[in-house]
Amino acid sequence: MSVEMTDRERSRTADADAPPLLELRGASKAYGNVQALTDVDFTVRAGEVVALLGDNGAGKSTLVKAIAGANQLTSGEMLIAGSPTTISSPAEASRHGIETVYQDLALCDNLDVTANLYLGRELRVRSLGMMDQIAMEKSAQAVIADLAATIPSLDRLVSGLSGGQRQAVAVARAALWGSRVVLLDEPTAALGVAQTHMVYELVRKLRDRGIGVVVVTHNMADAFAIADRITVLRLGRNAGEFSPLRNTPEQVVAAITGADTLNGGHGR
Repeated sequence: MSVEMTDRERSRTADADAPPLLELRGASKAYGNVQALTDVDFTVRAGEVVALLGDNGAGKSTLVKAIAGANQLTSGEMLIAGSPTTISSPAEASRHGIETVYQDLALCDNLDVTANLYLGRELRVRSLGMMDQIAMEKSAQAVIADLAATIPSLDRLVSGLSGGQRQAVAVARAALWGSRVVLLDEPTAALGVAQTHMVYELVRKLRDRGIGVVVVTHNMADAFAIADRITVLRLGRNAGEFSPLRNTPEQVVAAITGADTLNGGHGR
């Protein structure tokens, strides 16, 4: 594992001149008199998994919603592939290749797997105006096979799937439409050990496709298991950047709680 990660770091170093898929510079967000984010810098590169950590109220959800187009920054700059961009809605984020899987997954239990993958974006036969079920099933099968997701059948109702399989459907939908960045909000919450490892593999498959993956999590084990880089927010500000190879969970916890600031330390 260490050898594989080291090779990946060398690869990213070689591509250091390429602009990040997504970059936020000086991102700030205020809700009235409440400052949720202050001058936050954040980057995601192609084929990289970034774990976003922080205590409750650290600004993680606000940052993700700004990237996803659910709310807009008060100030700061967002760049996509090096170009300044304003994302004013989730639909616009999708057009830029950014997809979000929230903790509730936003799946329709009474629909099958294929219908959930194409919900609101159904393919149609132009001459007939009818849904192109064959094309949708073919694409759905391809993306699920590419992710090696364990789904019993495309025509299985989502209500009959396990927690891990439901997460796999949500990730497959994001992979189907997200060409640049996929944001995963607490993807292993309430999952067992086997299902958690299934999600880990899905994240690695996304990464291997060259997609930038952001995993928002409270779970330190998740961050160190799948992330190439860990970004910590504290009280709406950057609190440190960490490498799972070079840093320890204790150093990350210190940044989350502010202990490293009290002790004059810096996590890198």
